[in-house]
Amino acid sequence: MDKVELIAPCHFGLEAVLKREIQDLGYEIAGVEDGRVTFYGDAEAVCRANIFLRTAERILWKAGSFKAVTFDELFEKTRALPWEEFIPEDGKFWVAKAASVKSKLFSPSDIQSIMKKAMVKRLQEHYHTEWFKEDGASYPVRVFLMKDIVTIGIDTSGVSLHKRGYREVSGTAPITETLAASLIMLTPWNRERILVDPFCGSGTFPIEAAMMAANIAPGMNRSFTAESWTNLIAKKKWYDAVNEANDLIRDDIEVDIQGYDVDDSVVRIARQNAAEAGVEHLIHFQQRDVKELRHPKKYGFIITNPPYGERLEEKENLPQLYRTFGESFRTLDSWSAYMITSYEDAERYFGRKADKNRKIYNGMLKTYFYQFPGPRPPKRFGSQEERKANR
Repeated sequence: MDKVELIAPCHFGLEAVLKREIQDLGYEIAGVEDGRVTFYGDAEAVCRANIFLRTAERILWKAGSFKAVTFDELFEKTRALPWEEFIPEDGKFWVAKAASVKSKLFSPSDIQSIMKKAMVKRLQEHYHTEWFKEDGASYPVRVFLMKDIVTIGIDTSGVSLHKRGYREVSGTAPITETLAASLIMLTPWNRERILVDPFCGSGTFPIEAAMMAANIAPGMNRSFTAESWTNLIAKKKWYDAVNEANDLIRDDIEVDIQGYDVDDSVVRIARQNAAEAGVEHLIHFQQRDVKELRHPKKYGFIITNPPYGERLEEKENLPQLYRTFGESFRTLDSWSAYMITSYEDAERYFGRKADKNRKIYNGMLKTYFYQFPGPRPPKRFGSQEERKANR
């Protein structure tokens, strides 16, 4: 198969993290825009991107891009695309989502309806039929309009890639798996360093960190829409990608990853989720208040998602909560802290201005990723492998 363009949407503000992930997989970047990265690949790339990428929301197979300022133009240019190269005669196809920003065409429902009619017209002409059963594989289409430029992709993932399959039960206000992975990647943490989440909730930060440490691909235990696209992707390519992921898992590692929460029922959920992810042996979960945040070792990391106070009754407790968090952090000599929160007074009550902060949209909620990096460990601190080699 010739190279095609693939589109990987992601959280706004975290495009650079996803770009690096795609390059690490060995693919060439075609472009980076707000909330998405486009890259070149083939059928194998569809499988590997879905299985290996930790920070992408889904993988779209780009069908085309053009400028349209009227609905007639949208119809004709959508009809001109070679839909028969993607969708077989029995394929089920629809425009699953349309989004428009700063464009003359802005009604999602009208965009969806007109594009579907254009696709039907094109396929009727190619397959010489007036009616499609649509009882075969699914080919959901997603379209994005930005300043009148229409970009169309066919969704290879189906359910969003943040659904790893391990989090059947969540605590309140959970952070998504893709966002948690992205934020961990923004820090210098690696599996040789301690990681503690004192507000672990359903365990997403510790679980994602443990999966990274053990090199467990995030998508290896779930299914994808494009698995049924046998006209485009041979089944063997999916098997090969899963086998590659299995071969890369590291069962021999030792890590210090901990998750605390004041609510014991939430801690039980976190343990259950870790077991589903296959990393329960790598994480120590415990019921513990943030005021009891202590650790005897140096150079550890706190990466956490403290309460935002979205409910009024919670908001009254936030000043004391963040104050206690800040006081506990100050007892941890040489540690680094990273927290994502929408609470505007976080720095004030934490008792320290962040060295850096980064605006990130968690869904529609504007949040900030506050970064309080500690000192780098001396070279003698070494890695686990280096220490073993020197014994």
